[in-house]
Amino acid sequence: MSNTDTDTGVSQPDEDERTAERLTSAPAESDGPAGIGAFGWLRWTWRQLTSMRVALILLFLLSLAAVPGSLIPQNGQNAFKVQAWKAAHPTVAPVYQKLQLFDVYSSVWFSAIYILLFVSLAGCIIPRTWQFVGVLRAQPPAAPRNLTRMPVYAAWRTDADAVTVNAAAHRLLRGRRFRANLAEGSVASEKGYLREVGNLLFHLSLFALLAGFAWASLASGQGGKLVIEGQGYSNTMTQLDDFKGTAFYGSEDLDSFGFKLDNFTSRFQTSGDQVGSAREFTAHIRYWKGSDDSKLTKGDIEVNHPLEIGDSKVFLIGHGYAPVVTVKNAKGEVVYSGPTAFLPQDSNLTSTGVIKVSDYGFSEKDDKKVKMAFQGFFLPTAPANFDMSTGPRSLFPGDADPLLVLNAYVGPAGDSGLPENVYQLDSRGMTQLNQDGQIAKVKLKPGQGWTLPDNYGTVTFDGYKQWASFNVSHRPGNAVALTGAVCAILGLIGSLFVQRRRIWVRAVAMPDGTTLVELAGLARSESAKIAEELAELAVDLQDDAPALDEPDADEPDADQTDPDETDAAAAEAGPAPDATPDPAVPADPHSKE
Repeated sequence: MSNTDTDTGVSQPDEDERTAERLTSAPAESDGPAGIGAFGWLRWTWRQLTSMRVALILLFLLSLAAVPGSLIPQNGQNAFKVQAWKAAHPTVAPVYQKLQLFDVYSSVWFSAIYILLFVSLAGCIIPRTWQFVGVLRAQPPAAPRNLTRMPVYAAWRTDADAVTVNAAAHRLLRGRRFRANLAEGSVASEKGYLREVGNLLFHLSLFALLAGFAWASLASGQGGKLVIEGQGYSNTMTQLDDFKGTAFYGSEDLDSFGFKLDNFTSRFQTSGDQVGSAREFTAHIRYWKGSDDSKLTKGDIEVNHPLEIGDSKVFLIGHGYAPVVTVKNAKGEVVYSGPTAFLPQDSNLTSTGVIKVSDYGFSEKDDKKVKMAFQGFFLPTAPANFDMSTGPRSLFPGDADPLLVLNAYVGPAGDSGLPENVYQLDSRGMTQLNQDGQIAKVKLKPGQGWTLPDNYGTVTFDGYKQWASFNVSHRPGNAVALTGAVCAILGLIGSLFVQRRRIWVRAVAMPDGTTLVELAGLARSESAKIAEELAELAVDLQDDAPALDEPDADEPDADQTDPDETDAAAAEAGPAPDATPDPAVPADPHSKE
């Protein structure tokens, strides 16, 4: 929009109006190269990279690039699972390997997106912050020459002095927490700086969130350990069941501590619609720090309530049962005794496991050194009867009626040299024992025993203990990422709900001795809030600048007024104000926002 110079008749842009409309401190974006040659193209590329549009695209690409990491096994999480996946998909495995899909989060393309997003955020935050600091140090923009062009406008005449009216307006605006400046016969005020603060906080928080994730991925580690009641654990590489380190955190960086699992409390709901649901899982431990295990401290670890020891957190992630079994050979010698952890298979803790007796000795049948294994199920609450069609299934996760179901294998002693899973049985080269022409198996209650066929000795089910699995985690960037996420939400709320707005008040002495009071408001977005604030300010200003009634001579005679002209004037004036003494003039319907 432009104004026309009355002397020259030439249409020129209204600089004051354009200044009033600029309510953002964001740097202006360029649509093309900023110069000629390589330097110009570099400037243009940098501006595009640091624009909000490109930052959002990179953020979307980062989330999209993380999808393969959740669908395809990763070397950093489970190398054995990766090998199994490659064996099951020999055709596409080489392609996936070249694309680094088995190491997504450390791949070149994922790192490139991550680094570009960092650069984009940094390049967006720094100039925007500097621009906003300049806005905070400057005074609110002066009032435009023509206030009637503002979206919200009000005016009236008063007998009060213009200086007094401007001073009163300045005082009222300061009382409403506006930044106000009284100069050149008018008051300029501005409010809603928290909107831009929210924008900057959101960007800074997003930067901190990404930095926290990057720090955690480079300097974190975690390991797992299953501990049976009455046993202990020391946080060393040799005692961890599994360990995953990072570039700056290895086995030599493990915190020095240990703990003993005294007992485990588990409680389940016994009635209602949620029967069998877990109600309490608590591991009662005693732990020590450093190498001195004589100074023990009691502690409890619950689900989602980890125990912090040094810079590590110990999480409770699993629970189950460990049957206590004693195995004797044909000579009556104890060749195995103790608890063996069985792994749950369903919500009722139907558990499977393997008891391996590698040092059984010599068999009476052929006088050869053999090894023995027992494979079976542990049922915390066993049904009265079950057959091959239903299979062994627990009815309840609590230990109401425990039962151990076993069958036996025997094979030649010796170590193949290959690693074995302690929870699974590799029956290759082993023979399943038979009894009365059928597979030898038994159901044992606590305290019961089983005499093995072919004079292989006896097995006794002595009882059971509970076990708990723990995750020992060291993640230094979690606090930074969490703080960044919370601050990002707060910044987003501020940027969405806080409105940047300006109000101007001008009191000018008129030739007839009265004072013309003008109020105008401008907001960045369409909202009724600026109109409400302007109306409230006009009402409060009436105490210092009461409005004058219009002279009767200026009012047309009711009998001589054309009804069409009256309707047109009413339509132009807009809706009537509330029943208040405020004679504020409504906004110009052709004004520009």
